[in-house]
Amino acid sequence: MSLFTCLLIALGGALGTIARYLVSVATRPISQHIPWGTIGINVSGSFVIGLFGTLTLANGRFPVSENTRLFVMIGLCGGYTTFSSFSLQTLDLLRSGAMLRASVNVLGSVILCILAVGLGHAIAARFNDHAVQIAQLDIEERG
Repeated sequence: MSLFTCLLIALGGALGTIARYLVSVATRPISQHIPWGTIGINVSGSFVIGLFGTLTLANGRFPVSENTRLFVMIGLCGGYTTFSSFSLQTLDLLRSGAMLRASVNVLGSVILCILAVGLGHAIAARFNDHAVQIAQLDIEERG
């Protein structure tokens, strides 16, 4: 791990955070009862990490440097996706007695994000000789 790699990941995180803010603002009108913006962010981020992680494997169709993978998968996707926001919004729904909306938020987020990462991986795997791998390093899976 180098200072350059850390700065690259920080830059990706900053860009992901700005993107998350912009999507949150844009989806505010439809997110009054269920946090659709957060769900959409988590689903699209899951799709991107599944697609990019598979397409850019070292033995894949579009290999990129580890720094590029860390920039996108840890930095950009890590800054963009919003699990902490999801958790806070779910708690607020539960505390206000909105059990059904909280359940929709939890089930919708988890199921849609798993489907999105799987879809991203499946699309990329078609270009990548049907790769089964997404992460190359342990750190990519924990990002």
